[in-house]
Amino acid sequence: MVAVAILAAGRGTRMKSDLPKVLHRLGGKSLVEWVLGSLSEIETARRLVIVGYRGELITQALTNLEDDAAPNIEFVEQTVQLGTGHAAQQLLTHLKGFQGDLLILNGDVPLLRPQTLKRLLETHREHHNAATILTAQLPNPKGYGRVFCDSQNRLQQIVEDRDCTPAQKQNRRINAGVYCFRWADLAEALPKLTADNDQREYYLTDTVNFLNPVMAVDVEDYQEILGINDRKQLAAAYDILQTRIKDHWMAAGVTLIDPSSITIDDTVGLEADVVIEPQTHLRGKTTIQAGSRIGPSSLIEHSQIGQQVTVMYSVVTDSTVAAGTRIGPYAHLRGHVETGSGCRIGNFVELKNTKLGDRTNVAHLSYLGDTTAGNQVNVGAGTITANYDGVKKHRTQIGDRTKTGSNSVLVAPITIGEGVNIAAGSTVTEDVPDDCLVIARARQVIKPGWKLKAKPEA
Repeated sequence: MVAVAILAAGRGTRMKSDLPKVLHRLGGKSLVEWVLGSLSEIETARRLVIVGYRGELITQALTNLEDDAAPNIEFVEQTVQLGTGHAAQQLLTHLKGFQGDLLILNGDVPLLRPQTLKRLLETHREHHNAATILTAQLPNPKGYGRVFCDSQNRLQQIVEDRDCTPAQKQNRRINAGVYCFRWADLAEALPKLTADNDQREYYLTDTVNFLNPVMAVDVEDYQEILGINDRKQLAAAYDILQTRIKDHWMAAGVTLIDPSSITIDDTVGLEADVVIEPQTHLRGKTTIQAGSRIGPSSLIEHSQIGQQVTVMYSVVTDSTVAAGTRIGPYAHLRGHVETGSGCRIGNFVELKNTKLGDRTNVAHLSYLGDTTAGNQVNVGAGTITANYDGVKKHRTQIGDRTKTGSNSVLVAPITIGEGVNIAAGSTVTEDVPDDCLVIARARQVIKPGWKLKAKPEA
């Protein structure tokens, strides 16, 4: 059995924020959510998160996650933060009687790959270690504790950076702060810790002095173990994450034009032969099917885009776009829009909570809110559905093959039948039957010879 403990009690003072450090966002998820995600290849019996500073916010955030993202999390309170060893001591009561291995992770190390943790656990079990620690060879190890091993990677000593001699600081192998312990051995070692150091803290690393054997496992990519202590490091981690994501999709057959200007959440799914233009951002649970071209300068968030769709200079959120539809430039789809196939949603068009049938066109300068339009409807320039009466929103129904003239207003609630033609400039307030012409505007009046009277001089 494997239990996992995530250290998430610190405030993170260098973040300059009232928000606990582990709740700061990296892409579409918090730091601690990334850490939980790194466990995807390990079957865990228990998951514990050690909280302290504003722990109620962490508890609430993780409790509200979907079940598959954070199953059965237990929260352990560390009321006073006296170091990593002290945090682990809080587990003694919660894991009493547990027989298995304990994986300890830091809640501010979000870039760990699941394969790395799987390899750490496999090495730990293969060698029957009392403890196995993750290490990395850093180009510049300043600030990190140094790890000293023999030729078999058996641990000899861990020395915190502040306690290292000048000679010891030449060692580039550092402690990544990720540990796998045989819990029964760790439980015996934790009460033996002392705070005999400059910081007067209890170091988890000191437990290895009471354990045997202890082995180190080097991570293949040292960037995985980079922690987040300030906003600059948060930005650097985002760059690393984006490089990983974009490299993955380009290898899978997606074209990214100017990758440096594009951002893609790891929750996004793309098919081969999708083209992403510059300055385009894909967010949340978005999927884009083969042959679609997105951008330039577009935002797609929590939306499903079908095959052969084009989206140019536009924003699509919480919506579904069927195959062959063209969107933009400067269109906005929001609030659960659904389009049929082969639609045209053009310049300066906004759709909200609206469903369009196949081959329906809303080409320019229109707003459809709370509307259902059938197949082959043509919405003329400047048409709006007036859906709000000052108190409630109301729906508009438009039948197949209906055409609205320019600058028409459909005042909801209203139903327009099939095959209807609405004259330009009409304000329609009553339901309209099938196959008719609607004219709802004031009659034009022409007064020959009329001139504005000149004002008398003062």
